[in-house]
Amino acid sequence: MLKGKMLSPNDKKLEKLDPFYRPSMSKQKTSAEIISEARNALRTVGTQRPFTPREDQRKLFGPASSRTLENRPPSSFSLHASSFESSDSRPISGARLCPLELKPKAPASPTTEEDPSLAFPKPPVDPAKIRRISSARARLFRAASQGALLPDRTLPPAESKKTVASKETVVMGDAMVKINGIYLTESNATGHLKSRPLQLTYDGGVSEIKKQEMFKGTTSLPSHLRSGGDQGKRRSRASSCFNSSDLSRPETRAVSKGDVQEQETEVEVDEVFWNTRIVPILQELEKEEDIEMICASCTQLHHALEEGNMLGNKFKRRSVLLKTLYKLVDIGSDLLSLKLAKIILALKVSRKNLLNVCKLIFKISRSEKNDSLIENDSILESLLEVLRSEDLQTNTDAFLYCMGAIKFISGNPRFLNEMISKDAVEILMNLIKQINENTKKCGTCLPNSGHLLVQVTATLRNLVDSPLARSKLLSISALPQLCTAMGQYEADKDVCTNIARIFSKLTSYHDCCVALANYSRCYALFLKLINKYQKKQDLVVRIVFILGNLTAKNNQAREQFSKEKGSIPTLLSLFHTFYKLDLCAEKRAAGAEQPQAPRPRAQAEDVLIKLTRVLANLAIHPGIGPALAANPHAVGLLLATLEHKSIEDCEELVINATATINNLSYYQVKNSIIQDKKLYIAELLIKLLVSNNMDGILEAVRVFGNLSQDHDICDFIVQKNVHKFMIALLDAKHQDICFSACGVLLNLTVDKDKRVILKEGGGIKKLVDCLRHFGPTDWQLACLVCKTLWNFSENIISASSCFGDEDTNTLLVLLPSFLDEELALDGSFDQDLRNYHKLQWETEFKPVAQQLLNRIQSHHTFLEPLPIPSF
Repeated sequence: MLKGKMLSPNDKKLEKLDPFYRPSMSKQKTSAEIISEARNALRTVGTQRPFTPREDQRKLFGPASSRTLENRPPSSFSLHASSFESSDSRPISGARLCPLELKPKAPASPTTEEDPSLAFPKPPVDPAKIRRISSARARLFRAASQGALLPDRTLPPAESKKTVASKETVVMGDAMVKINGIYLTESNATGHLKSRPLQLTYDGGVSEIKKQEMFKGTTSLPSHLRSGGDQGKRRSRASSCFNSSDLSRPETRAVSKGDVQEQETEVEVDEVFWNTRIVPILQELEKEEDIEMICASCTQLHHALEEGNMLGNKFKRRSVLLKTLYKLVDIGSDLLSLKLAKIILALKVSRKNLLNVCKLIFKISRSEKNDSLIENDSILESLLEVLRSEDLQTNTDAFLYCMGAIKFISGNPRFLNEMISKDAVEILMNLIKQINENTKKCGTCLPNSGHLLVQVTATLRNLVDSPLARSKLLSISALPQLCTAMGQYEADKDVCTNIARIFSKLTSYHDCCVALANYSRCYALFLKLINKYQKKQDLVVRIVFILGNLTAKNNQAREQFSKEKGSIPTLLSLFHTFYKLDLCAEKRAAGAEQPQAPRPRAQAEDVLIKLTRVLANLAIHPGIGPALAANPHAVGLLLATLEHKSIEDCEELVINATATINNLSYYQVKNSIIQDKKLYIAELLIKLLVSNNMDGILEAVRVFGNLSQDHDICDFIVQKNVHKFMIALLDAKHQDICFSACGVLLNLTVDKDKRVILKEGGGIKKLVDCLRHFGPTDWQLACLVCKTLWNFSENIISASSCFGDEDTNTLLVLLPSFLDEELALDGSFDQDLRNYHKLQWETEFKPVAQQLLNRIQSHHTFLEPLPIPSF
């Protein structure tokens, strides 16, 4: 006699081994594996990723942020030209400088000849002139004249700019050093070069650069733009020709005249480029009033600066450039502001100016309509360069608004490919790594770093939608770094929620899920966060969803999680908390005359859906399932859910809870609460059987398949006419439902007194029809049908009296044809599926079908030849 659980034959064979674990593989599952997993009595449960609503407004922190308005940086602010500092020198280091050994010699006698290269400060602009120009331009002049902008760096007073004669000389090789007509000793030259940047000439006929030569062929320039202005002859190349360290060495070598001539030639070329290419554009910017023309001039200026190698912070006239650019900020055009910001960032501003230019871009990027402007001006590359090259600790606030702008940009799918191609993933992960290291070094979480981390993780959340971004994250081992940040900033709910959203997306993909599952520290971290934020639905629902993904296909992950201290009690405590919240929400909704928003109930229900999924997945492990089946708290919560929820209102929750009970009912252990409450469970399942939900019916039939191994449940099935329902399901034309229903009928036919029920409702005919329809494609189902017919015909006297003439003849035709390997396996399957079918046919179907055929043939008198059916 054949008897068994509601298991496929393949499952029974695996019972002795490990029916639950399948190694993680990066390759796609074969069709045979898909079919095999679908038939397992212990099944994982799927669910949807928690929904994250799109924020209506672009802000640093959304409406769901845990930060109060007082404890977070503002997203709205005013920004004007006066916000910038015209002096952008490096901050004072605080180090004491060593005194010079020798002071420069005092001038012998001042001359009355004024150095033409030096200019006096401009007087304030006449108010009458301001009234005659446009209002927009007036604001700019007023800002400059009233002192809103700090003055540029200036040279020493005029009286110190006279040329003097000196009697002291020093010979260096074949050349003597003469500085503006003064011959200095080595130490004097050193001090003089340090005290004031002057032009170097040498004996041997090298002529000084004249002011009129600089402006040959050019128009008259404003004093602040002339080459002889405040930065006139302070070229870095010239001033660095002789530094103090070079001149103070005992082994100082001779400076050749050719080298100096080359240096002066470079200075002269730069001066000519500045006056012929840059100055005319600056003049246009100061007098132009048309926005489009100003924007065109800014583009032209950027190209010219790049061509002249004048970008960066080494260019001595950058303060003149920056002053001009800062003034244009007040015009208030988003397009112009982006072009200005791009040039300002290229000039490598620092401190307050870097913060303000990042704020300027952030302010523009808050409006989605400006996305096209950002895309056209390629400002993204400039922002990423800030994160790549600037110092994090010095510019945390600037990084915050820079990242805020990048976050807004990343929310537009059009930018994803560009961001990833520009190494945004690597840059952001490097930033997270720096924050982790700084936090570990300081021993505390700095508020500003937390604000920044929120922006970085929110941006990564958008990027991981791209397969390329996910691949990069795996290649640089980013998941452990994200876990570290989550652990260090566990008190920052915004950071934890963003990282949980990242993991929710990543673990939906097999490779990423395996990578996180292999990081063993993540389980304790997730449990700690569940305990800390137990009533924070938006965070815990994602953590539980992640745990469901990790435990879905990985037996090692199930075991690792279960070994963590308090893992199962934590899940059950969370289950209890949200079960109560759901009941309270349900009561409030029932008491309200016009319930407006069942949102809290839906949120609590979503957590319960994800929780039951984790429990169902954990129950697959042979070391966890029996313990859960014997846990009164766990089983009690599952049964309470089925008792109070209807599949019409809470479909996914009811189906998940039933699937969990199905997995637990698989274990026939002495202290199983499932076995103790089997009749109560059977009563609850009847509600599902009479529903119109086929998924719910299937789960209920599966539970009955496991429970029907018990004699009391078999009696219950017959008393409640559940067997008639099972026979009716054989007509469902649904392979999984027919398979499960046939399993219940198989267990019923173990009892001789109940075999007669197969004749009710045409049970034999429907079993034969299932064999005909599904046999060639589903040998497991065909095997179950043959086993059921074998049990039914144990005391056969005549095949016709047992099965009926029509069904007997059909079996005598079908079974020989199915036992013919060429006919049975002549299907249009791929090779893998064909091999799978052949294995099932040889090991499961063939032995049982051959015995059944022999029995029928031995108890049947053939009257006429039987035709061979076609398939």
